[in-house]
Amino acid sequence: MAEETPVRMLNRQLPEYFQANGYETRTFMPKFGDINERRNQLHEVIRLSGMNIIIEDTDHPLLIKVASIQSARIQIYFIDNEDFFHRRRGVADEKGVEYKDNDERSIFFARSVLETVRKLRWTPDIVFCSGWMSALAPIFLKKAYADTPFFSGSRIVLAIDDNEYATPFSTKFAGKIMIDGLRANDVRSIAGFPVGYEELMRLAVDNADAVVLTRPSVNQRVLNYAETSGKPLMKYNQNDPKEYLDFCNSLLGVSAERM
Repeated sequence: MAEETPVRMLNRQLPEYFQANGYETRTFMPKFGDINERRNQLHEVIRLSGMNIIIEDTDHPLLIKVASIQSARIQIYFIDNEDFFHRRRGVADEKGVEYKDNDERSIFFARSVLETVRKLRWTPDIVFCSGWMSALAPIFLKKAYADTPFFSGSRIVLAIDDNEYATPFSTKFAGKIMIDGLRANDVRSIAGFPVGYEELMRLAVDNADAVVLTRPSVNQRVLNYAETSGKPLMKYNQNDPKEYLDFCNSLLGVSAERM
C-alpha cells in the first residue's frame, strides 16, 4: 500500500472530526480505476445514477457509487464514468503522462458532485473543495447555482495543496465550462489561452469564500494571490482537524465556545 500523504490523511480525518462534532458530513471523490470496488465494498446507487453531464454537446453518463465508514457513520460518494474514471488511475498513466482530457474530467467531477447533492436534497453549510480537481466547484456554485436553494447559504472553502498538474488545459477550456448561469465575463481570466494550474486556482480563489492551506509549501504565486484577495485565509497548521473546524465555524458565525 502506498504511503499516506498528509493531504490524504487530512481528507480522511476532517470528515470524521466534523462528523464527531455535530456536522452531517458527506465526502465526494472521483472513482479512479485503481480503487478496488470489492475490497472497499462499493455499490452503485441506482436512484442517483443515470444523469448525463453535457460537455461540449457530448453526453457523459454519471454513475454514483457509495461506500461507508461505519465507525464514523460517514458515506463516501464516488463519481464514476466509463471514459473519464473507471478504467484509468489518477490523473496520469503508468508512465506518469497526464491524461489529455483532465480538463473535462475536472468539469465532469465538479458538476456531477453538485447535481448529486441536489438530487440528495441535502443542504451543506460548508462546501470544502480539496485540490485542483474540485477547483471549478466555486464558480459553478457562485454563478450557475446561485439561486439554487440547496446552496444559497453555503460557504465555499478552497483547500490548496502542493499537488499541481503540469500540462495546461487547452485554449477551449473556458468555453467547455460554460453552462446556464455563467457569462463570458465570469471566465474572462482564463479565456483564449492555455489554462495552467495557477490560472485555474486563481479562478477558484475568486469564487471561494475562504482559503485554507493543507501543506506547508504550496505554489507561492497562488498563495500570494489568495493573500491579496482579502478573503479569510488559514495557513498550514500540521493538519490539526480542530483548527479547520474552528475556522469553518468562524465562517458560519459559530464560536468555538458553542461547540
